[in-house]
Amino acid sequence: MNLSIENVSKRYGGGNWALRNFTLQLGPGVLGLLGPNGAGKTTLMSILATITRATEGRVMWNGTDLATDPDALRSTLGYLPQDFGVYPNLNAVEFLEYLAAVKGLDAAASRKRIDELLNLVNLTDVRKRPLGGYSGGMKQRVGIAQALLNDPQLLIVDEPTAGLDPEERVRFRNLLSELSGERIIILSTHIVSDVEATATDIALISQGALVAHASPELLLQRVDGRVWEWVLPSGELNAARQRYLVSNTARRSDGVHARVLGDSPPTGAQPVTPNLEDAYLYCLSQHRAGVAA
Repeated sequence: MNLSIENVSKRYGGGNWALRNFTLQLGPGVLGLLGPNGAGKTTLMSILATITRATEGRVMWNGTDLATDPDALRSTLGYLPQDFGVYPNLNAVEFLEYLAAVKGLDAAASRKRIDELLNLVNLTDVRKRPLGGYSGGMKQRVGIAQALLNDPQLLIVDEPTAGLDPEERVRFRNLLSELSGERIIILSTHIVSDVEATATDIALISQGALVAHASPELLLQRVDGRVWEWVLPSGELNAARQRYLVSNTARRSDGVHARVLGDSPPTGAQPVTPNLEDAYLYCLSQHRAGVAA
């Protein structure tokens, strides 16, 4: 099982490039596609889901070019887009039965699968309620269920935890981990904690370009020895932000404890163990500095 993204670029009207020369090779596991809003994540997901065509480059699924044969992937694809819509007058069962029919799934097998999925996403008790009366988080869980209807080999989820409460977010993270096995899962998000909890591999994207692709451990090694804790008065914090990359702050009785990223520490700062958010921010800052240069 292999998904190959080869020098993919996407240009929209006005000459704006959402992606430039994006290359990535993926096998089974959970890839966390991590980047700020507007980085090109949703455009890439749309291309991988065969909804949008790349302007340049190609996407290969098990050796087949999806531009010439998109059906090679569609039967084994599960996709939850960022803006997932529902039919408000249908209940969850009716909606999922309709989508199962659209996907060409057997009706009898689909009914059993729908029961399993509604239990999985904790919607069994409201299965007969019209979707128009669902909360945003409940609609998102219906979206997760529909993406899993055909037990996909490639599962793409774009900002899947938006609108979920903390308990639901943890449930979804655990679900992704359980589903990984012999399938490729792409989790596209700007929330570092979602990636940290689930991803076996991480790709950082910024301004339409691939910044880094590595395991969480290797990304953490990149920033090892470059993270510092600096205690300073509150009145000096704004000036510190102008001089240093500050990833986090905490106000304590002895002053502001600022987490600073850099090759050398501010005077009086002490080294601390890096986390994935530190690695993410450091890689992005290095990329932007390179683009500016």
